[in-house]
Amino acid sequence: MEKRRLGRSNLEVSAIGLGCMGLSFAYGQPVEKQRGIALIRAAVDRGVTFFDTAEVYGPFTNEALVGEALAPVRDRVAIATKFGFAIDEDGKQRRGLNSRPEHIKDVAEACLKRLRTDRIDLFYQHRVDPEVSIEDVAGAVRDLIREGKVKHFGLSEAGVQTIRRAHAVQPVTALQNEYSLWWREPEREVFPVIQELGIGFVPYSPLGRGFLTGAIDESTKFDSTDFRSALPRFSPEMRKSNQALVDLIGQIASRKGITRAQIALAWVLAQKPWIVPIPGTTKLHRLEENVGAADVRLSADDLREIEHALANVAVQGARYPEHLQKLVGR
Repeated sequence: MEKRRLGRSNLEVSAIGLGCMGLSFAYGQPVEKQRGIALIRAAVDRGVTFFDTAEVYGPFTNEALVGEALAPVRDRVAIATKFGFAIDEDGKQRRGLNSRPEHIKDVAEACLKRLRTDRIDLFYQHRVDPEVSIEDVAGAVRDLIREGKVKHFGLSEAGVQTIRRAHAVQPVTALQNEYSLWWREPEREVFPVIQELGIGFVPYSPLGRGFLTGAIDESTKFDSTDFRSALPRFSPEMRKSNQALVDLIGQIASRKGITRAQIALAWVLAQKPWIVPIPGTTKLHRLEENVGAADVRLSADDLREIEHALANVAVQGARYPEHLQKLVGR
């Protein structure tokens, strides 16, 4: 698979990474451990070198899974994980945000153990903590970088002023935000700033949490443990309203002889050379489908057709309920 460099850093990774969250958290019941390990190793075999996890996924269990899966190939891959939540030691309760410098350093030590490694390639602040100055956060990660425990600093869902302030203390290698054919908000304010500063962009949910693949429609029933059941955009009414977008993507994909998922990922890749999407999956055939998108080349005519189609579809529904929306863009 082709490689991409995240911004002006020296962090070079596969053009498509693997978001590992769904193996343990958020989208229904966790997969059986050996199945999860097999899927992650299958991704490595297919050229994926960039793996995304976080302490809060589980909590803790996803990092442990990723660490065990990647231990035999550690020097061939880059692992990104995240800090920023207050989690009980038993991992059963998440209690708000915590990005105090001493907590960041404690989390780093725990992450290293769970990941079975001596360094974290990319350490993101998961959500901006209004109780802690971003300068203090960046300073704590800078200390970890100087100690060799962390290689690169990242932010997730941060606003542009936070990005600038953090970058002034410790250069930010990557920003992770939701971004896809049905959520393009980062293009307005975030893209110009990160391009100016030389920061890479890592879109999560580039397949619209599965909706853009065509595998979900208004009749789909979500398990009570599935995060999507709480998202306004995934109510049956909103799914019905947004089906027009999936249908348009399907028409274009059919003409090109590829899948909706491959169109959606190829479109993301075509937007900027410093974008590395991290679609997640629990299924081998979906992994292979996603990885195949790295070989799809959309022409200027293809991109214009997609842009024209998008202009005629108004996506309905908020991406987060209000209490979670408050945590993004700060």
